[in-house]
Amino acid sequence: MRPAVVVLVLAACGSPSSSSDDGGTDGDAVPDDGVVAVKLPPVNAKADYQLGGAYPPPSGVTVVSRDRTAARVQDLYNICYVNGFQIQIEDESFWLTNHPDLILRDSGGTPIRDPQWNEMLLDTRLAEKRAAIGATIGQWISGCAQQGFDAIEIDNLDSYSRSQGLLTPEQAVQTMQYFSMTAHRENRAIAQKNSSELVARKADLGTDFAVAEECNRYSECDVYTAGYGDHVIVIEYRLQDFDAGCAAFPNLSIVLRDVNLVTPSQTGYVYNGC
Repeated sequence: MRPAVVVLVLAACGSPSSSSDDGGTDGDAVPDDGVVAVKLPPVNAKADYQLGGAYPPPSGVTVVSRDRTAARVQDLYNICYVNGFQIQIEDESFWLTNHPDLILRDSGGTPIRDPQWNEMLLDTRLAEKRAAIGATIGQWISGCAQQGFDAIEIDNLDSYSRSQGLLTPEQAVQTMQYFSMTAHRENRAIAQKNSSELVARKADLGTDFAVAEECNRYSECDVYTAGYGDHVIVIEYRLQDFDAGCAAFPNLSIVLRDVNLVTPSQTGYVYNGC
């Protein structure tokens, strides 16, 4: 029998952490929102990861993650995916038109892109830019809550590793604090996505659970469980890593998906869960 959904009562993070990479000394100013209650996803629940397109979840699934533009699934625990540190291709015109100054650029003014997904990176170097990014992404987080999603998954926390040395982990942590504040204001849980090296900063991030891609492949799952206990949802893209994870971490929600996260009607679709 799987445990029921856990309600976690939290003290809000207050202002983002004390060090400031833009030369300031008092960090980014974010209001303290007091005490909030959030629902964590149930541990060891059968989950599905539907970022490439929404479809009826397989039988037995009780937790599903979908893009913020997709509808929630009735009677399931729904996680709303938001790309918080990079710009998805379909959102490029929005950022270029409305917030061109928030796009990370090289010395020649060319936007810096994630080489794998061709996504432009957001510029988190200055406190005022982090605040502006937090406000814009915060509207999307609030939209997830209004749609009835239970939790938020913020992607590309580790975009600093693809920034040509322009961004730092500390800037990512301070930016994530804005997202966590907004989620908690909406009484929604929020996940740390990947970046095992930042699990030790969980309190600074303000995160409540973790979504970890390929942590069995890279022998990182124990890092996430050390910080989040069994509140870790694992996505593997290779069968051998999925099988190893199911054996080694029987209390976690572990999903096997195809790397492109296509729908069942498309060629290459893969799904399994344990």
